[in-house]
Amino acid sequence: MNRESNTGCFVYIIGAAGKGGYRTYVGWTNDLEKRLAAHNAGTGARSTRGREWRLLYAERFDDRPSAMSREWHLKRDRNFRKRLFTEWDE
Repeated sequence: MNRESNTGCFVYIIGAAGKGGYRTYVGWTNDLEKRLAAHNAGTGARSTRGREWRLLYAERFDDRPSAMSREWHLKRDRNFRKRLFTEWDE
């Protein structure tokens, strides 16, 4: 049995505040803690290097196709990501 079937998959949104304002990144993973640590260590996705990231949102799914579908939708929903930063500031 593979690990994915035991733990599921996560879709997540991370955010970072900087000189140029807020940035968000949407992704999916089998291990949320390890993936966030990789982003903050500079070994995650190239677009996330050099920033201090914070987990803004996460959802768990039973399978990879469902997680990837949700990731696709979240990447296109800028208003949702913008609301997450509004809540972060409060």
